[in-house]
Amino acid sequence: MSTTQSEGPADPMDRNAVDVSALAINVTIPEELQWTDTRRDEEFVLLTLNVRLLPDGHVAAKAYGRLVAGGRGGYTSFRVPDRPELAGLIDAAATRASELWAAHQGLQ
Repeated sequence: MSTTQSEGPADPMDRNAVDVSALAINVTIPEELQWTDTRRDEEFVLLTLNVRLLPDGHVAAKAYGRLVAGGRGGYTSFRVPDRPELAGLIDAAATRASELWAAHQGLQ
């Protein structure tokens, strides 16, 4: 005699069943790679990148910075210029983040 189990809800411990809605990292832009851009007649120096892993496995990045003139500016994103050294920084950061995540030691 055999018994069958009904399929219940997904096991929350099954890593394939966990819905991860976002993966993003913040990366400091080395001084030699920083640039300026203008928004609403205000000049910003771009200091950090926010790199996101897209559902298809590619990455996307936006740049953020501070007003060159100082003061409080809004949290404004800028397009990352198409420069090989910035693409290399993004690639290296994504690869390094994947290594760090893969080596995580669990919740402390």
